[in-house]
Amino acid sequence: MRHRLPNGLEMHFELHGNAEASQAMVFLNGLSQSTAAWAGLVHALGKKYRLVLVDLLFQGQSDEAPEHRSFEGHAADLADLFKSLQLPADTMLVGISYGGAVAQRFLVNHPGLVQRGVLLSTFPYKDAYFDAIGASWKQALLAGGYPLMLDVMLPFVLGRSYFLNPIITIENLKNSKTSQSPTPERLLKLVRATEESSNYLEELKSVQVPVLVVHGEEDLLCTPEMGRAMYQSLPHAELEILPHVGHTLNLECIPDLIQLLDTFAAKALPIKHHQGAKTQ
Repeated sequence: MRHRLPNGLEMHFELHGNAEASQAMVFLNGLSQSTAAWAGLVHALGKKYRLVLVDLLFQGQSDEAPEHRSFEGHAADLADLFKSLQLPADTMLVGISYGGAVAQRFLVNHPGLVQRGVLLSTFPYKDAYFDAIGASWKQALLAGGYPLMLDVMLPFVLGRSYFLNPIITIENLKNSKTSQSPTPERLLKLVRATEESSNYLEELKSVQVPVLVVHGEEDLLCTPEMGRAMYQSLPHAELEILPHVGHTLNLECIPDLIQLLDTFAAKALPIKHHQGAKTQ
């Protein structure tokens, strides 16, 4: 499906699952992912929830803008989409990596549109090691397109445990990813948003909805330390560090992720008190 933004550009999104469900989950992709990245979760979660899969601008089947989008810009696009969808009163936003950075801005800048957040393998700040990894990906993209970038990326976005016991062989994974290869121009626009992002921990202190933070123990890019920093900044957060897992949680540990999302969605939402009163 397509959603036309106020600037005329269109975002691709998909509706799955139980259309009559009282709860919805909205999923945002990682940097080079598309809505296909969530295929392993759709069947199980779709039995109980309404699911919305979103390609941000420059991703998958969404349009490409003339200029890059900041994470705040992506969040504004998403808010426009939300207002057209008539989602249930209990809606949970799930973002992984790049999508998790967008989800952070959404939770801060568009309160009230979602009632829960889940931040998977994402970053509230960047350090020198993170920037060095990003620079290597960019140079690989410029030198050899997405196939070379993928070769450089994989050891950072899949845990050591995955390489030793892959769910999908590395060769098959490369082939499937390359066949749906995003263009270098699109990826460079997405990379720029990451390059320009700054420390967001202070802003996260304003988020008043429950947030689940999940990181893989073997994630070299968005480290467990980054997860702990978000957990400490968010007023109503839970933290899960998964052993023997790297960065790509929507591939490496699908059953665990399904269970975590289902358990978090089942928890009662905090009762909203009168303005000025604290939420218990």
